[in-house]
Amino acid sequence: AGMAVQVTVLPSSRCLFDDPVQICVAGLLPQQAVTLRASLVDESGELFQAHARYRAGSNGELDLSGSPALGGSYSGVEPMGLLWSLQSKAPYKRLAKRNVLTPFCVDFEVYEGHGDMSRLLGKCSNERWFLGEGVKRISVREGRLKATLFLPPGSGPFPGLIDLYGSGGGLVEYRASLLASRGFMTLALAYMAFEDLPAMPEILELSYFEEAVNFLRKQPQVKDTGIGVLGLSKGADLALSMATFLPGIKAAVSISGIGFNSFIPLRGDGFTLPPHPYDLGRIKTSDESGLIDVSDVLDDHRDPATWDCRIPMERSLAKFLFLSGLDDMNWKSDLYCRDAVQRLQQYGREVEFCSYSGAGHLLEPPYLPLCQASIHKVLGIFVRWGGQRREHAKAQEDAWRRIQAFFWQHL
Repeated sequence: AGMAVQVTVLPSSRCLFDDPVQICVAGLLPQQAVTLRASLVDESGELFQAHARYRAGSNGELDLSGSPALGGSYSGVEPMGLLWSLQSKAPYKRLAKRNVLTPFCVDFEVYEGHGDMSRLLGKCSNERWFLGEGVKRISVREGRLKATLFLPPGSGPFPGLIDLYGSGGGLVEYRASLLASRGFMTLALAYMAFEDLPAMPEILELSYFEEAVNFLRKQPQVKDTGIGVLGLSKGADLALSMATFLPGIKAAVSISGIGFNSFIPLRGDGFTLPPHPYDLGRIKTSDESGLIDVSDVLDDHRDPATWDCRIPMERSLAKFLFLSGLDDMNWKSDLYCRDAVQRLQQYGREVEFCSYSGAGHLLEPPYLPLCQASIHKVLGIFVRWGGQRREHAKAQEDAWRRIQAFFWQHL
């Protein structure tokens, strides 16, 4: 009996998704063995869970920022381990937020012992939001644009960002909404597989992306010092192309990207950048899991026959930041990143880059759990993304800090 077990989330049970929290348990017996479990149900009803075994201190308390996990979904001192190690029962599900106006609710439960989790001792929940207090979400359907604008509270002026996701398409808002919650005016931009935008466009028009830049620059709350652009995967080479061919872009971040135009021709003013040659015959299927490995489909980037699809980034006046994972199974982003960095350095350009060992392709905002494989929305097949859980989680935290520091510095 004794005092009831209390589970608390500090500093508050309500926070932004990218906020670290301190999870504490009080009222246990000295040295008591317990199991902590986190549960989160996503918008499609999929349950994600993680658990870890702990032992209380001599005062009957536990603090995940100092107490080591003795096994379970992870081990060692991992203050946010219960979040980044969340996994669904069904394999290959990716946790992503569709509606940024609602939070993800995470339930933290404490069970007696290291066994069957039959006796619940205490619980609490944590609301993790994607939209900070006072951030406005504005749907944009102006001209050809299909986008969402996120406006931080106050009168600004704010640095302006354009946020692009990859070839899965759609209008992905959760990274943009978090960046706006951190003080950037952010435009999440769809460019394929959304509303009447084709799932696999035959060609992408640079003028569409220029429309987005012009739209953002004319917003009265945006700083007039230039725009930043960030992209993941296919969105990364588009970000590099925008920084190269469009005026007004001051800083570009490539996440798991390549320095070539990929998969879809890009039509500019009086030129077309062809896609880097690839051969789908080089797709490998792993026998036991049936997962697709597409990491070898691109032709050798060192072959001069592929160089007409290179993005001539050295012409750009923008600053660049490249981020990639050494365990990216989607494509060899670290190799392509090094190639791009070398090309820029040859021209005396300053460029920042960071390669993360054990990180996969989907470098997301922190605490979103690693997704090692999931269905590719456009290809309709299960694709491997790579990554080791703990290393990937650490990489996401570091990358998020770097991205924000980079944009604050250059915008």
